[in-house]
Amino acid sequence: NKIAQDPDCRAVVISGAGKMFTSGVDLITACDIRYCTQDACFQVKEVDVGLAADVGTLQRLPKVIGNQSLVNELAFTARKMMADEALHSGLVSRMLPDKERMLDAAFTLATEISSKSPVAVQGTKVNLIYARDHSVAESLNYMASWNMSMLQTQDIIKSVQAAMEKKDMKSVTFSKL
Repeated sequence: NKIAQDPDCRAVVISGAGKMFTSGVDLITACDIRYCTQDACFQVKEVDVGLAADVGTLQRLPKVIGNQSLVNELAFTARKMMADEALHSGLVSRMLPDKERMLDAAFTLATEISSKSPVAVQGTKVNLIYARDHSVAESLNYMASWNMSMLQTQDIIKSVQAAMEKKDMKSVTFSKL
């Protein structure tokens, strides 16, 4: 909650301190971008302990992977999905050789995202989520309304000016949310 309210926070990298990132894939499916190491595995373990996953996995995983049959298989059997399958299925977008290189890649990505306009990044995120759950026509209308109401900052002018002056976009001071 503190990070969500901090206007200076532009990106967050979440990583496990030990062998486990999280128990289950609950937190993983809530992340916007997911990387893993080549020795990682993922598992919806709840069925092995007599439960149905109840904190978002069953709701998010089908949308993340886009393959209901695979989600059903994982959730009904609690089988481990290895890193190469996670990459191939779309659960993760990158697989790196080890934790050090994975964290380097994650921090590089976070730095890149942080260099962009927070208004643009947040607007993109909100509209991607909206588009996932609505038709193209509804999403286009939502996007138009979003842009009319949210683009009240100087970020576009600053970006165009920096581009015309051939400045690095990372030098632009964007508006806060």
